[in-house]
Order: sequence, then structure tokens, then C-alpha cells
Amino acid sequence: MYPDLSPRLTPAAGVALLPLAGSPVDALVPLALLESVRALDLPAADLDTELVHELRNKRFGLSDTVYMQIKRYGEAVRRQQRVPFDEVLALSRLIGRRPDADLVFREAGRRVARASLATVSSTTRRAGRSLPGPLGRPIALRSLRAICRRYLDGRLERQGSTLLLEVLSPVTADAAPDCGGCGFQEAALRELLLGLTGVDHAIQAVACLSRGDRTCQWRTDWRR
Repeated sequence: MYPDLSPRLTPAAGVALLPLAGSPVDALVPLALLESVRALDLPAADLDTELVHELRNKRFGLSDTVYMQIKRYGEAVRRQQRVPFDEVLALSRLIGRRPDADLVFREAGRRVARASLATVSSTTRRAGRSLPGPLGRPIALRSLRAICRRYLDGRLERQGSTLLLEVLSPVTADAAPDCGGCGFQEAALRELLLGLTGVDHAIQAVACLSRGDRTCQWRTDWRR
């Protein structure tokens, strides 16, 4: 039996909870969230043993609870299982109460992107980066769409010279103040584009549920 990380919590200060709902989430998402928490909570290597032990008792990311949940989600990833939406939503809201929540969500987005890119063949990744635009970009776009659909529960569409990622109910939409939870999708999309096209794209958030919009949307230039 694994411990529960999703108690009924008050939201982070300045956050109004939304009636979010969705289909089960790929286990890679909660795994990346907790691995990011643990990475940010790790003490510096030069700290003495006594202080490290004290930090382990105080820092959430170093707790036995987080360790056991990381193990659980890691097993789910290996089995290609998905996790209930409400469970990941509660975890996101818990992380959103941290003062460094924005850093956690962005690091988790990058981790999801890098792990999902590893599922794409090296031939496909090279094609998107090295072939001329008319040949390479459609190959990259197919992989981008599949990854966004599986891991971000989002729809990626090309609109002329731009790409638009739309997510109807992001699991991090109301996690942190000032749309901080949406840094997860933004960082993931940027890392995916870099891995599949070799270009570091600027990502613009153009809509957000927490601001009263109907969906969350991100836009970027698709020109080379």
C-alpha cells in the first residue's frame, strides 16, 4: 500500500480552484512532478551529515512518502499505465503551495518532454532537425502532435506560420498563482520543439482557464 499524497487541501494563496476534470493521465506526468520536487529539495553536496539528516525531516521532496510514490509512478510508467486525473490534480495543487512551484512545474515539463522524446526513433528526430523545412517539419509535427496528445492531453494544430497547443483541462491549470502551473505545458512544448527541430522556440501563453478563458492555449512560430 502506497501513502496518499492527495489530502483535501486549501488552495495556494491567491488561487481560485476550478472545476477541472479529465481522462486518466500518463504516469510520466506525476512521476516528473515528484522527481522535480525531489531534485529541488536535495541539499548541497558539501553539507555535513547532521544537517542533511535534519533537511530530510523538513523537506517534502526528501520524505519517505515522496520516495515511495516515485517508485509507484516509475512502475506505472514501465507498465505504460495511466493515473486518475483527480490524483494528479491533487498532487499539482499540493505542489502549487510551494514558494518555488513555478520552478517545479517548469522542470517537470522539461522532464516529461525529454522522456517522451526518448520514445521517438533517432531517425525521426534527426529528420526533423536536419532535413529542409518542407520535408523535415511535417515529420517533426507528427511526433509533436502524438506526444502532446498522450502526455499533455492537448491538441496541437498548425495555423499558417504558427503552432497552437490547446488543452481543455490542464491538470496544473489552477495549481499556482498567476498561471504558474501552466509553466509545465509551456516548458514541455519548448523542450519538445528543441528536441525535434533543433530550434529554441519562444512560447507565448495566449489563453488560460484561470483567467476566465475557455481553454489554455500556447502559441509559437513554426518558421525555421
